[in-house]
Amino acid sequence: MTNIVWSILLSTLLLLASCKNPAATNDYNSWATYAGSKDGIRYSANTQINPDNVSRLQVAWTYSTHDKDTAGRSQNQCNPVMVDGVLYGLSPRLKLFALDAATGQQHWLFDPASEDTAAKNDPAALMKVSRGVVYWQSEDGKDQRIFYNAGNRTYAINALDGKPVRSFGKGGYIDLSEHLDRMTDGDAYVSGNTPGIIYKDLLIVGVRVAESADAAPGHIRAFDVHTGERRWIFHTIPHPGETGYDTWPDKDAWKKLGGANSWAGMSLDEERGIVYVPTGSVGGDFYGGFRKGTNLFANSLIALDAATGKYLWHYQVVHHDLWDRDLAANPNLITLHKDGKTIDAVAQITKHGYIFLFDRTNGKPIFPIEERAVPQEALPGETPWPTQPVPVLPEPFARQQFSEEDLTDLSPEAHQEMLEKFRKVKYATMFTPPSKEGSWIFPGFDGGGEWGGAAVDPETQILYVNSTELPWSLTMIDVPKAGKNEAAGHNTYNKYCISCHGPELKGNGSSYPSLVNIGRKYQADQIRKIITGGRNMMPSFKQIPDEERAALIDFLLHTATAGKEEPGARASANTSGKKSILDEVPYTMTGYVRFLDKDGYPGIKPPWGTLNAVDLNSGKLLWKVPLGEFEALKKRGIPPTGTQVYGGPVVTKGGLIFVASTQDEKIRVFDKKTGRQLWEGQLPAAGYATPAVYSLKGRQYVVIACGGGKIGSKSGDTYVAFALPE
Repeated sequence: MTNIVWSILLSTLLLLASCKNPAATNDYNSWATYAGSKDGIRYSANTQINPDNVSRLQVAWTYSTHDKDTAGRSQNQCNPVMVDGVLYGLSPRLKLFALDAATGQQHWLFDPASEDTAAKNDPAALMKVSRGVVYWQSEDGKDQRIFYNAGNRTYAINALDGKPVRSFGKGGYIDLSEHLDRMTDGDAYVSGNTPGIIYKDLLIVGVRVAESADAAPGHIRAFDVHTGERRWIFHTIPHPGETGYDTWPDKDAWKKLGGANSWAGMSLDEERGIVYVPTGSVGGDFYGGFRKGTNLFANSLIALDAATGKYLWHYQVVHHDLWDRDLAANPNLITLHKDGKTIDAVAQITKHGYIFLFDRTNGKPIFPIEERAVPQEALPGETPWPTQPVPVLPEPFARQQFSEEDLTDLSPEAHQEMLEKFRKVKYATMFTPPSKEGSWIFPGFDGGGEWGGAAVDPETQILYVNSTELPWSLTMIDVPKAGKNEAAGHNTYNKYCISCHGPELKGNGSSYPSLVNIGRKYQADQIRKIITGGRNMMPSFKQIPDEERAALIDFLLHTATAGKEEPGARASANTSGKKSILDEVPYTMTGYVRFLDKDGYPGIKPPWGTLNAVDLNSGKLLWKVPLGEFEALKKRGIPPTGTQVYGGPVVTKGGLIFVASTQDEKIRVFDKKTGRQLWEGQLPAAGYATPAVYSLKGRQYVVIACGGGKIGSKSGDTYVAFALPE
């Protein structure tokens, strides 16, 4: 063999050695990261629990923080992490704990109220959603930290003793409302509800912001894990001179618009140093007359250089979003085998039941994506985008059409009830712009796919995803203007509250409670604290000026002077002296309305919640099974219908899918090949979270946070671990 040939062979071998499999950096036996691993695939390589023995599963231990809200308003959606035999997780009031992962015995507990004066005075202010934590350790292993979100603060906590790392940020935390490259007066709502991700010595984070037109910017940032110093920022509403800036007709959009935030989590190709970031819509969910154009980089999957934040590529999944179609889950990184080629890919599920699949190195679609013409009839001042992208493959995992033929048949009475409701809403076509005549959002505002995300088996490239199949209605009205003899607080209510609680304050179910006669439950100071600090899924509205807030409270409690304006001339509900972008919004929605019958069942034929398997190599839907059931319907002889679902599945090398998520307070195990249910276990409260699956000392565990609190479920504060008998 010639020297030239040897040289070529050696070069080839060196090149192959340098092109490591990105999956090699992920440990699938532990659960060290939110969603299991940095590629975000919710996969466990453990095989001890398998189809032959899963029926023997039993409770191994339980752990409770005893801080649920007895009124049933608290939640816990945490996906805990397990590192070196220690399980780290969060309570409903965002207390951080460390447990022996084999026994559930507590090592330490950190209460953020001890560091936050406002929270100390109002512990319920920390009754928020935070879905997990981030573990980091130095190369020598001597410095081990947990980073986690409690409201607008991201804390750095010593993983060994539970004490704040005082050298980080402001004595142990960073304030997420700061360093956004735009003045927010410290009052704009900015919070962390899903953990960030670690790349080397960087903590990369997204944020939750308000969904109204006055939302804070949702830029992506990286902070130094040692000091808390901001190292880079990517502007999701581009600044002058940046990629995408020229797509905005309003060249000052970056100065006044917000949102386009990543609240659902990210995924990381650690070998390539690429972070994949899904984003939500620009603030002002259902009217975009003040935000013309496609609204880049909202509703997009963005690939960034993890070390610098430099833009690499993006794909916008919804143009000029008018339907609250945030990308609600982290993407999944997977290696596909298609047409004789091996492709490192990224899969992104959506609320509307699609899977968008791209080559993760360059953003090219794996399957064709068509730009399809969509309805253009819209409210005056609105300019919908003429097309929307729809993947030809993979096949949708949720139903896409909703008509009279799909209405419930539980009983003739239920069918007639829902038929009358159905006919009051004019439009039933996906991507019909919001209108005063009303339209159906199907799949609903919560999906389809939701924040629980999808699981992917890296050996078979099959994706498993939950889906809720429930229509919601969207009806717009003119923003009501309070008359001169009405309290100015009514104006403030119409500006900030009406979209959730409705024009008559009646709310809509447990998720959006009625405010009628709220004075029977809360005093003025308690309402002020809830408005300022937020609670559960309700964001903080601390940006409301003091006089407007006082007027709003007077309106809610009926304490305003009848027939007069309130002191301070609040008639405009804006006494701050600054023009609010909310004044540019002429329409609002009447509320988030689920299509439910009088008994609380969905008004569409079952299944209402499903578990789905999709082959990412072929794009074909392999199977679909109902997920969850209602005991009352079961007694009537009705087959499993599925329920609304929140929280993701986990797939294992052992042949199983573990999933809770359902309203019936159970955790289930399915055969990943067939979708056949193999086992179910009762939980103390609904497990609206993703399980953690790990192996420790030769025993495999499945741990689920049982927080309940959504859609009328009772609240819980217990973690339950399942395992085979010792």
